[in-house]
This record gives sequence, structure tokens and C-alpha cells, in this order.
Amino acid sequence: MPAEQQTAVQADEPLRLTGIGDEAALGVEGQIAAVSALGWRSVELRTVDGTPVADLSPTAFDRVAGTLADAGVSVAAVDARIGGWARPVTGDFAADLAELAVLEQRCARLGTRFVRVMSFPNDGLDADAWEREALRRVRELAHRAAESGLTLLHENCSGWAGADATRTVRLLETAGPGLALLFDTGNGPAYGYDGHRLLTELLPYADRILHVHVKDAVIAPDGRPAYCEPGTGDLRIADCLRALLAHGYRGALSIEPHIAVRPHEDHRDPEERCHAAFVRSGVALRNLLDACARVPGGTIAHTPPDGAALREPAQ
Repeated sequence: MPAEQQTAVQADEPLRLTGIGDEAALGVEGQIAAVSALGWRSVELRTVDGTPVADLSPTAFDRVAGTLADAGVSVAAVDARIGGWARPVTGDFAADLAELAVLEQRCARLGTRFVRVMSFPNDGLDADAWEREALRRVRELAHRAAESGLTLLHENCSGWAGADATRTVRLLETAGPGLALLFDTGNGPAYGYDGHRLLTELLPYADRILHVHVKDAVIAPDGRPAYCEPGTGDLRIADCLRALLAHGYRGALSIEPHIAVRPHEDHRDPEERCHAAFVRSGVALRNLLDACARVPGGTIAHTPPDGAALREPAQ
């Protein structure tokens, strides 16, 4: 089937627009306010009040879950630290297993089955040993996730398979049905690869891409990224979205602006700037979809379920 027809077939099912809430605000109320300002009814949870979801006290987690439920805001995914940049392949695997065990219960309460993970950066092992241990850990985690009804989403970021399509496919084949993919449009510059090229190489496995992070950047002469609103940088975000839509993608598009908040740099602007950057990025994503996702007979649907209109942030 031609790509245009594939996209048109899916056009009656709205894309789910969401965003990583702690890029907008530390507290859950502020995260809800940011997605609500965009007319969205979904948020992706990474931290609340600076604390990862798995580390919240039972009382704090109950408050977060209750506040989200009262506001009618669903959770698209939970971002775990499992296998991430601070969890090398030589680290204590028990910490990753313990985090997953907590999230098995908390994701059920939050109504999501998706947990973002990575694939364990190296820490002194030779190439073969790194591969064996990374695959072993992800396989065990994915098996446990599948048993509890969760799906781990491997992000093209830090870790053994983060920047390489061949390794990503090997990871999928080894881990089984408990693992799928989260494609991030903007991680390439920080990890030395071309994100659009990686996506192109992964498109034969597009049915395993279940979640997408959207961020963009202008690349400086020294190769360092300066993050910006989606569609205004150098990372071919429109081409990535077209390719995903043409291959039937109907999952979430989740903004991760990195404009006012950059966790790897321990950088956070004042709260009002975080909120404004988040909302600007959401509006930019809407505009980008309007511009790039047109099909015969109209545009790809991306209105929120309640039909609320997106609003520009207050100046």
C-alpha cells in the first residue's frame, strides 16, 4: 500500500499528544496546568517535586495519582531510570529490578502499561561482555514486565543499543514481547548519531515503535545542540513525523523540549519559563502536524479527546 494511503487509512484516529510533565513544572499541579493549557488530557511522568515516580513515598504517590484522576488527566508513560545514564552495565542490577517492582504496582494505579527504559551504558567492559550483560539484563526485565502486564519502551539514548539500529533489533529479538521502542527525535546530537537516519533504519520494525519523544535542536559548529521548538531546528522533525505516519504510527507524540530543563546538565530555569517553553513547544508541534501531516481529504487528526483548542502561552 502506498505511504499516502497508509496514512489516510489511519487519519480518523487521533494521535495522542502529551509531554514529559517535569519539563513544565516540578509539582503535579503545575504539570497538569501545562498540558491543560494546550488542551491535552495526558501527561508523561518522569519526576514529581524532583523525585522519580518509583521513589515517591506511598503518601506522596497517592496524592499524585489522586490529583491526576481528579483533573481527568491520564498518564501516557512513566520514565524510569532503569538502564539509564546513571545506571551503568556494571552497576547493581538489584536497583533496576526493585524499581520495576515498584512501578508494576504504580503503573496499574496510574492506568498506563508503558515504562521507559534504556540499555545500560558501558563502564569498562570489553565489547562482548558489555553486549552479553546488557542483553541479559534487558531480557530479564522485559520478561518480568510482560508477566505483570507492562511493556518496557527502549529509548534511543544512553546504553548498548541506544544509537545503533542493528543492536536495537537484536535487543528486541532477545527481549521478546515485553520490550518495544520509544523513538526520540532529538537524542542524536548528544550521542553522536543522525536521528533521522536511525529512524529510517528502524522503519521495518515500525510496529514495535509505540511511543515518540519530540524535541528539536540547532546544531552548533562544534556539534553541540541548542534545543528549540519542534520544527525550528536541524533535526528533520517533519521528515521523522511523515515517516512515522506513513508507516501507520498512532501512538503518543510526547514533547520533551529540553529548552528550559536539561536534566543531564542539572539545569532548570525559573518555573514560569519552564511552563512557557513547554507550551510553546506544544503549540509548535500542533503547527508542525498541520504543516507536514496533510493527506488527501484533510489533515491527520490530532485534536484532544475533549476537542479543546490549543492556546498560545501568555506573554
